[in-house]
Amino acid sequence: MTNTTDQTAADAVRRTKPRQVRPATEGWEQKKGPDGRPMLQFASPKRGKPPVHLADIAPADRKAHVAELGFPGYRAAQLATHYFVHHTNDAAEMSDLPAASRDGLVAAVLPPLLTEVRRFATDNGDTIKFLWKLHDGALVESVLMRYPGRITLCVSSQAGCGMNCPFCATGQAGLTRNMSAAEIIEQVVMANAALARGELGGRKKGDHTPDRVSNIVFMGMGEPLANYARLMSAVRTMLAPAPDGLGMSARGITVSTVGLVPAIKKLADEDLPVTFALSLHAPDDQLRDELIPVNSRWKVDEALDAARAYFDKTGRRVSIEYALIKDMNDHGWRADLLAEKLNERGHGWVHVNPIPLNPTPGSIWTASEKDVQQEFVRRLEAAGIPTTIRDTRGKEIDGACGQLAAADG
Repeated sequence: MTNTTDQTAADAVRRTKPRQVRPATEGWEQKKGPDGRPMLQFASPKRGKPPVHLADIAPADRKAHVAELGFPGYRAAQLATHYFVHHTNDAAEMSDLPAASRDGLVAAVLPPLLTEVRRFATDNGDTIKFLWKLHDGALVESVLMRYPGRITLCVSSQAGCGMNCPFCATGQAGLTRNMSAAEIIEQVVMANAALARGELGGRKKGDHTPDRVSNIVFMGMGEPLANYARLMSAVRTMLAPAPDGLGMSARGITVSTVGLVPAIKKLADEDLPVTFALSLHAPDDQLRDELIPVNSRWKVDEALDAARAYFDKTGRRVSIEYALIKDMNDHGWRADLLAEKLNERGHGWVHVNPIPLNPTPGSIWTASEKDVQQEFVRRLEAAGIPTTIRDTRGKEIDGACGQLAAADG
């Protein structure tokens, strides 16, 4: 016969023991290798390359590039002004170019790279999600967002993604190909053109922010550091003063990664004070191995060491991105473990951004309860870790990256 006291104690343990949901794919089959582990794809598949564009060429080489195409080299500066300053590749708007050669010159140097397939806007108009088609039919997305005092564009760096994370709509399709530097830049130019036409609403009274993109987050489709050379070429063009580039501030550009440690170290050596964000999502290797397959290559501590080294080299505070998923990674003990690991590496070097996952009814991938979110944040702050819950956008417009491309693919 069971002792009543023992039974009561066992019931209490069951009630207080946190529920643990394991990551699992829903509606698709995750590609796995012979060892049973999720496959990682770092190399871009061989596909037809996009046409060479002015934004693929370093400013010092553009004059020679235009001359090689059979046009006067000095036209490069005029074309750069039209593209980077006036946000256009429409020859009809370039009246300073000779009419006889205008169309051929623009087609050769500023070939169109993105075709808008569709867009969705939030009800108040402060967010627009674009679905673009590339020259080979590949689909990518970018999201334009107005905040008080800034306009942010979330850009894609790859068509698809090879990191195979089970919760990611982009990862389900695998890696189609790397995007060119100019394809990355064109997302910004097209967004600036939309802003110039007054297509982004949501401006609050008294907000005199200029209508151009001020902040870039590489948190769209793809793993940015897996397309390193083109990523850095695009970033340098973003930073180049007009008319050679977009004239943006390095501090307004955020590069995120799921934890490609060698590339994080390489980024730290670039001597560009961009913001670095590590998509961690779990502080323990047991869960992160399942949640972020690249953790099988570089463990939590290795990724955090590289992030701390980035701060030491650049002086730029690192962001830790942490999607809060109900009963999967939102336990109080995980907040404590995350705080412990961050504090082991010093103070003042890091900021945590918990991100409530966009809820999917009936799915294991759903947002943490509000009180659980608050407790997670409370524990981090109590340990001295600066923490801000991310303002999520786009739930009503398939905000999670990859959802539109998956629907149209």
